[in-house]
Amino acid sequence: MQQYVRAKLHGIRVTGADLNYHGSITIDAELCREAGLEPLEFVEIWNKMSGARISTYVIYGVPGSRCCILNGAAARTCQVGDEVIIASSEWGSADDVIARCPKVLTFKPGNQIDERIVYRVFRNAAGELDMAIETDAGAPLDVRDLVG
Repeated sequence: MQQYVRAKLHGIRVTGADLNYHGSITIDAELCREAGLEPLEFVEIWNKMSGARISTYVIYGVPGSRCCILNGAAARTCQVGDEVIIASSEWGSADDVIARCPKVLTFKPGNQIDERIVYRVFRNAAGELDMAIETDAGAPLDVRDLVG
């Protein structure tokens, strides 16, 4: 068993930080549902601006609000406007990740969805694991365009 990415919000902007809340991250429920993040699911959060890396759980926010609010101790790791990457994972086999096709949402300012991406893992002709990054419509994306 290995740990694999299950869903990811890439470049979503922090819209609030509430130190006095009990803890967690509040994310727009529409965005969570589209990416496949579930209520109370543990996620990793990586702040692109500061390099801070934390783990907490998801609380669904108001649908359509485009919120991304760090609560409790997590509020100390981010500033409003910071871009973060939020990823969930699951344990499984290569065949599990092949079947899942993890979804990734990327964002424009205002937390509007920019791209809907799918990570597709498969076995190549030699039987080796391989992967492709595609739009949600199945069009291939050049990895060099995504990683610089």
